[in-house]
Amino acid sequence: MQFLLAFIVVAPLLGAVAALLPAPPGLRGKNPDQAVLRHGVTVTGAVLVAAIVLAVGFDHDHPATMQATTDISWIPALDVRIHLGIDGISLPLLLLTALLTFLCALYSYFKLPAGPSPKAFVALVLVLESGTLATFAVLDLLLFFLAFEMVLIPMYFLIARWGGGQRQAAAWKFILYTLLGSVVMLLGLLLIGLKSGTFDMVALATDNGRGLTTSVQVIAVLAIGVGLAVKTPMWPLHSWLPDAHTAAPTVGSVLLAGVLLKMGTYGFVRILLPVAPDGMRTFAPYLAAFAVVGIVYGSLACLALARTGAKGDLKRLIAYSSVGHMGFVLLGIATMTPTGVNGALFANIAHGLITGLLFFLVGAIKDRYGTADLDTLAGATGAALYGRAPRLGALLAFAAIASLGLPGLAGFWGEMLTLFGAYSPAEGLSRPAFRTFMAIGAFGTLLTAAYMLIVVRRVCMGEHPPHSRLSPDDRAPRTADGPEPSATPDGSEPSATAGARPATTPQLADIRTYEAVAWTPLAALTVLAGLWPAVLLGLTDPAVQQLLAGGKS
Repeated sequence: MQFLLAFIVVAPLLGAVAALLPAPPGLRGKNPDQAVLRHGVTVTGAVLVAAIVLAVGFDHDHPATMQATTDISWIPALDVRIHLGIDGISLPLLLLTALLTFLCALYSYFKLPAGPSPKAFVALVLVLESGTLATFAVLDLLLFFLAFEMVLIPMYFLIARWGGGQRQAAAWKFILYTLLGSVVMLLGLLLIGLKSGTFDMVALATDNGRGLTTSVQVIAVLAIGVGLAVKTPMWPLHSWLPDAHTAAPTVGSVLLAGVLLKMGTYGFVRILLPVAPDGMRTFAPYLAAFAVVGIVYGSLACLALARTGAKGDLKRLIAYSSVGHMGFVLLGIATMTPTGVNGALFANIAHGLITGLLFFLVGAIKDRYGTADLDTLAGATGAALYGRAPRLGALLAFAAIASLGLPGLAGFWGEMLTLFGAYSPAEGLSRPAFRTFMAIGAFGTLLTAAYMLIVVRRVCMGEHPPHSRLSPDDRAPRTADGPEPSATPDGSEPSATAGARPATTPQLADIRTYEAVAWTPLAALTVLAGLWPAVLLGLTDPAVQQLLAGGKS
């Protein structure tokens, strides 16, 4: 178990180094670019298998206990240790990261985004995976900070070099926001470590803030919370997110929404709740207020983008929806109750599955139409996705209703539990205030349903335009070494603006085999988590109970 966890964290980093080296003669194949993409699939696949084996070997009877631990002295002068371990809180996030990264590597093997060397692309994805996995596995504050920062440079280059329009500006905005937040967070982490005499997260959680004065806790929560809130992202520190998602390639958006945003909320649960409970209690009402403003703001922004004539980008709309969904996660954390925190952790995983699937689907639609502009997608050249690509349209509708929180799907349980937690917040928090926040959050769920149903109606429904038959060459799916079929019979790109209705409209390619392989696990897990929430809650609840009790069962 110790070896498996260390392998999961280190293997992607070693794989990134190997990706930049020349391939051995026997593994080059006919196309060197495809060889390095196969390498990415192999490494991320091995990490996913190791994560599954780790989950199978995990002691599910004691999920509150740190397992697969490694504790080695690294910098004795600062008492910094290479301390790794997992419990019921970190294990689901570890599995989610390994799964999404593997699916992105598999998708990129067949649909590599336009940009520089594939070697650099694979290496950056693997470094990103290693940093994210380390964030969820380390148990030392300084090591957590290093892992937290490790993901910034790979994501910056994925946006800046493989992204779409306005990618340089979006990448700079991403890196500046997150770096400035991280500088403040580092000061808070150092304050905790120096005042308590240790950077060990397990010892700090067991002490439960008893070694820190209330003023130190308040300052630490403010400093660390700002850095975590930027990464979450919390309103009003969210403005980097829509630009980053709009410019990022498909796999960049999937990893950003499905994995990187979880690092901020994980820090709130793993560090601030158990280490500085008095400071969290001071700021909990403000955190909840910002969370519900984010819920409503994100939903209203999506409604504005979805309306006819707004020229709203579908990727940008899904990005703003993430602001609202992560607001529910922050609201659950702010309640400081087992019900609310469990709801936040469940919503974290559900958001990763559903929004990851949505970004995959939007990327596929953009590839087929040449644009993600909603007016174009709903116009004469894009109406009735159900008729033109029925499986793609059905899966988009499925992801949309999962995102709006339909009972029986993963999106429902997290939001419901966070609202229940807000109804009865922890002792010392104002019940009238939190019940007001609960009512505002519940109103946000109605807004979410409104904009998601508008998107489905505009993109998937409508009059099915007449279409011409494509030749067998145009219908053929993309091979590993061949190009994607064009969205028009003559090979030209589709028009980016809605014009007059053409006499005939070509039939779109429906879901291809490699797309089905990459998307099916996300859809299946969305259903499984919705129908059987005890699988996830059975892991998180004992760990959350112990965390909030100061390390006591």
